[in-house]
Amino acid sequence: MAEYFAFNIAENVLSKLTKIAYQEISLGWDVRRDLEKLHKTLTTIKAVLLDAELKQVDDNHLRVWLQELKDVCYDSEDVLDEFEIQALRKQLLKQRSIGKKVSYFFSSSNPLAFRFKMAHKIKQLNQRFHEIAALKNNFHLVERHVGPRYDRRSERETHSFVQKSEVIGRDEEKRRIVKMLTQDDPADEEDIPVLPIVGIGGMGKTALAKLVFNDEAVDAHFELKLWVCVSDDFDLKRLVVKAIKAGKGGDGDLGSMYLEQLQKVLRDCLNAKKYLLVLDDVWNEDNRKWMELKQLFAGGAVGSKIVVTTRSNQVAKISGTISPHHLEALPYDKSLSLFLKFAFKKGEEKQHPNLEEIGEIVMKCKGVPLVLKTFGSLLFSKTSEQEWKVFKDTEAMFCLLLTLSKGY
Repeated sequence: MAEYFAFNIAENVLSKLTKIAYQEISLGWDVRRDLEKLHKTLTTIKAVLLDAELKQVDDNHLRVWLQELKDVCYDSEDVLDEFEIQALRKQLLKQRSIGKKVSYFFSSSNPLAFRFKMAHKIKQLNQRFHEIAALKNNFHLVERHVGPRYDRRSERETHSFVQKSEVIGRDEEKRRIVKMLTQDDPADEEDIPVLPIVGIGGMGKTALAKLVFNDEAVDAHFELKLWVCVSDDFDLKRLVVKAIKAGKGGDGDLGSMYLEQLQKVLRDCLNAKKYLLVLDDVWNEDNRKWMELKQLFAGGAVGSKIVVTTRSNQVAKISGTISPHHLEALPYDKSLSLFLKFAFKKGEEKQHPNLEEIGEIVMKCKGVPLVLKTFGSLLFSKTSEQEWKVFKDTEAMFCLLLTLSKGY
């Protein structure tokens, strides 16, 4: 079974487009028409993606084409997420517990301005998809249908790149973890040390792991670094394929290999090197599956380490050989800095010293980075004290976002 990443991403975008079509958002006929056009173009491209992903191994131009498609799909997801936020706003307006105060607050979000902004973004996406669709005929691709063995998984994907300025308040934790990972112990020869990072959804486990992964001391200490997003499907073969691709790149149709073949490729990739493996977003609580995976990574040098990020204390218990690092809420000063970063343009907050509600809003976010970023983004460009006061007094919104973060 091959790993059809571009196919999966395209399906995710199409799913979002379909969902938006049924949401009660004031889009206007022109925007809906462009969304339908976008759906039609991407559906045409998707029809040949299975063939493209199989043939890309021997065609560098095709690999570039697929990467460009994935880039546009990721950008599309970001744009379509804005529609979902708008739908959430409308949903909140209908809740009796929120009432007229929130209606007043959201009335400042001009529907016409939103429609104009989104229309422009959708037109840009349509143009990019049109250019990609025009090139697909150059590769003589044929339509392939998903076979019965192919099970499309809608999974959360993460990557190792981090914009360090976007992560606030985790420097000391990063320093401690880096120190722990770069200290070798002769006793490690018996077993690969595993450090779990544990915390609720939205607390910044992945962000902290990225900071550690990209630290200069870590780069100097480890010969090989592998980032694997696990999500809720702890399929042994799939994870080995991801690890090999993280270490060697996408050479060959790894998905069609048997596990016996893959373990040899993995050992060749590790090749007695001192490696760091990050397993991000782990949900598996089956100790047997964990031990099977860990055994496959026994081909590295002494000093190799594994970092696991998870929301589950049980996962930390079965996987960890080192005491887990429990990620706590941000302190107030760091919470404030993160909130201001998303609520104002750089330096703009100094122009509005009378917004006393800022502190109270930050306190209600309970130090959860995801919630701070979300509310900061919702309040971006809103500078009247009345708007901030209404938002501050809307308890239902804080409860909703804090609940969502626990399931994020």
